Amino acid sequence: MADIAPLRPLRYAARDLSTLVAPPYDVISPSERQELLARSQHNVVRLILPEGEGEKKYVHAAEVLAAWRKEGVLVRDERAAFYRYEQRFEPPGGGTPRRRRGFLALVRTVPFTDRVVLPHERTLSGPKEDRLKLFRATATNLSPGFMLYRDAAGALEPALDTAEEIAVFSTPDGIEHRLAKVAEPNAVRAIVEHVKKSTLLIADGHHRYETALRYGEEVEQARTSQGANSASHLEHRYFMTFLCNGDDPNLVVFATHRLVHSLPSFEWEAFLRRASDIFDVSPQAGDPSKLVQELALVGRASNAFLAYGRAASGRTEAALLRLKSGVDLAAHPILGQRPAVLRRTDVAVLHSAILEQLLGISPEAQAKKTNLQYLQDPREGVEQVARGAAQVLFLMNPTPVAVVREVAEAGEVMPQKSTYFYPKVLTGLAIHTLDPTRSVLTT
Repeated sequence: MADIAPLRPLRYAARDLSTLVAPPYDVISPSERQELLARSQHNVVRLILPEGEGEKKYVHAAEVLAAWRKEGVLVRDERAAFYRYEQRFEPPGGGTPRRRRGFLALVRTVPFTDRVVLPHERTLSGPKEDRLKLFRATATNLSPGFMLYRDAAGALEPALDTAEEIAVFSTPDGIEHRLAKVAEPNAVRAIVEHVKKSTLLIADGHHRYETALRYGEEVEQARTSQGANSASHLEHRYFMTFLCNGDDPNLVVFATHRLVHSLPSFEWEAFLRRASDIFDVSPQAGDPSKLVQELALVGRASNAFLAYGRAASGRTEAALLRLKSGVDLAAHPILGQRPAVLRRTDVAVLHSAILEQLLGISPEAQAKKTNLQYLQDPREGVEQVARGAAQVLFLMNPTPVAVVREVAEAGEVMPQKSTYFYPKVLTGLAIHTLDPTRSVLTT
């Protein structure tokens, strides 16, 4: 049973948040970080990607946070509430304008083995260590996660409609953001009661959730060692999360493409010959964005990928790889060891049958990104292949939300970067403190 609660967070005192917010830390490039720093001396990037080297940057983040609280830049809300958050946007590349709607809430952290909060992809140790140090230094949950609950009938819409709008702004990417407070007691109760009936699927923020769980356990162990009673309702046991209806048709999931580089040896023609053992291989020509649209049609019937490589002639070529009809993946030397639910996903087939078996990139090397780069824009990968900076690019179809949930509910996980939910949930809308003396039930 999912245990959620309204939050009484720290929030910016300013009403205009456009210069203060930032994307999640893990998608901010060095150049974008500089742009965010230039927007405001109080942009939240100063907390999530602080200045300094080594351990000093975490200390600096704590100092900045303390100063902002003392100066009144960040203030605590007077009343606990859920925060309805809407993003209005056009999908990149065009399409019908959409509105994604959900709400910020606190979710009590529990181990994945409880089968309440469900992961869908693997995590990496490096980012978790980095975020844990930031948690310890600041005693705050700065960036929200993103989870999906089930509500096919839209039962929570009336409760979310009670919200009082507190901020409307746009970001440079053209997305309009609307933040509103849901504090009416009956609405709050309706939200809590509905969500407790659902499992929560992590859409984004696996590293942050695992870090919050570990941090909460550390603090709880310290409390009990000092003679305090164990308590599940204190702030450090909860993680701030954007909760969204996983049945909402406005959910947009994009593919994350795989760019392979730095292999000891790679020959495009030899790769295609080996791939033809289980894939129908057909040459393609045309603009990458149009080929991706064609891939979407092909991918409805079978596992399929678009591969870009550099031929012996030096020319960049594209090929469609479609799993041959009648191929039994259960008999595959690697995929045969994977659960059936995973064998139906493109990402598992790519990582096992192509990256591991054909290209020799071990699961450990995949996890460390030794030979892999993950891209949203296929044009960047095509350009790197053309100039010899990379060896082969694989363009993917997105993994549907229903498939993601099927994998997670089966207790399995897909390779990292299997999904890219768009748009990202901003950091800076609210900050959850992790005070072990504060109860979420009384604030």
